[in-house]
Amino acid sequence: MRLVVYADGASCGNPGPASIGASVQDETGHELATVSRTIGISTNNQAEYRAAIEGIRSARELGATAIDLRMDSELVIRQLSGRYRVKNVGLQPLYATLVRELEETGPATIGHVTRDLNRRADALANAALDGRVLD
Repeated sequence: MRLVVYADGASCGNPGPASIGASVQDETGHELATVSRTIGISTNNQAEYRAAIEGIRSARELGATAIDLRMDSELVIRQLSGRYRVKNVGLQPLYATLVRELEETGPATIGHVTRDLNRRADALANAALDGRVLD
């Protein structure tokens, strides 16, 4: 089963209090699961990676055998596609974990989306940062 994961991280300060948000959807756009929680003190880029990791894990719990990962973080997408090297030592273990999660799930595509197409994941991340719960 192919699922689409929209993921976003948020940080108030860089580093600062951070949160993650992810929306797991079927191929028709029906939302099957969400992730929305704080992750302590983190940089924005670390939060972006952690959002993707947790979104993929959530999709796997639902039985995903293929993933379409969509994010508005150009850095993460370009690093995953091999266009950018992962030089930051704080991101290297997160990158390795994300690659492993994608490989263990099955075939995957990754793609950059504009912020307006990633609104749900952004709202989930910001709600967690603000201490709110979204339906």
